[in-house]
Amino acid sequence: MTRLMFLAAAAFLLSAPASASQGDKEPVYRDCVKQCVRTNCTGARLRGFQSSQPPYMALTGWTCRDDCRYQCMWTTVGLYQAEGYSVPQFHGKWPFARFLCFEEPASALASLLNGLACLLMLLRYRSAVPRQSPMYQTITAFSLVSLNAWFWSTVFHTRDTYLTEKMDYFCASAVILYSIYLCCVRTLGLRRPAISSMVGVLLILAFTSHVSYLTFVSFDYGYNMAANATIGMINLLWWLCWCWLNRRILPYWWKCVMVVLLLHGLALLELLDFPPLFWVLDAHAVWHLSTVPVHFLFYSFLIDDSLHLLNTEKPGVKLD
Repeated sequence: MTRLMFLAAAAFLLSAPASASQGDKEPVYRDCVKQCVRTNCTGARLRGFQSSQPPYMALTGWTCRDDCRYQCMWTTVGLYQAEGYSVPQFHGKWPFARFLCFEEPASALASLLNGLACLLMLLRYRSAVPRQSPMYQTITAFSLVSLNAWFWSTVFHTRDTYLTEKMDYFCASAVILYSIYLCCVRTLGLRRPAISSMVGVLLILAFTSHVSYLTFVSFDYGYNMAANATIGMINLLWWLCWCWLNRRILPYWWKCVMVVLLLHGLALLELLDFPPLFWVLDAHAVWHLSTVPVHFLFYSFLIDDSLHLLNTEKPGVKLD
């Protein structure tokens, strides 16, 4: 649910990213890239670049042309600042100082920390909750789907390519849809397994259709954000409704509510959208860093709830 809420909250706050930005539209930038590629990315100069390139740069797919774009980006930023203009974005992103092979070091680190927090709490969950608990398998599977999403988020912020961008988006969508399934199983499926089974089939079909459209028809950022946000908000309202209706039955209900409210509040950080501090730390990185502790509260709720279900004769707590 955590990765879902990050995305659902941000989707309502942010517009779709631009395919082109002020910086990469500038003639000085485009001419610089053309000249750099013509001079450095052919013949002996290209072989020299490849032979001197660190292995970690080659392994992550940095090419001579990519290096030209990176160098020309900073040339353009320098000209903007010299003339007193605000820092522009390039290809829909702020300029970031590259660290080793990491294109967005702070965001990559934040995604990695979220993934590690998720892994740590999954291990704690598995050690604290017996396998016999009704939600054990569903929560374990959800955690693995979330870990996969955080892995691709880390990879994407390390190196933004066609493949890593698609994997980041698709894996995030998988978390959102699986979150609906998790919510359905907990609130309805424990009493009525047929309902959660039908919902699961529908969600698989929805995911297949979503990925197929974005892959073979049009990679529409606006559609992707709207679809994820709509499903995500349904999920969040569902959880809040369930918490409210069961507040007198479950003493730990407030943990779920706090997770929802915290993640929506922290998503407001994305509205700041400022040029990176020290060319490393932008609003997106701050947002992801701030969500790391939320995993601990979320899994504390899951542990309490799973143990409660294990000790309850009729594990399903009604939604209505």
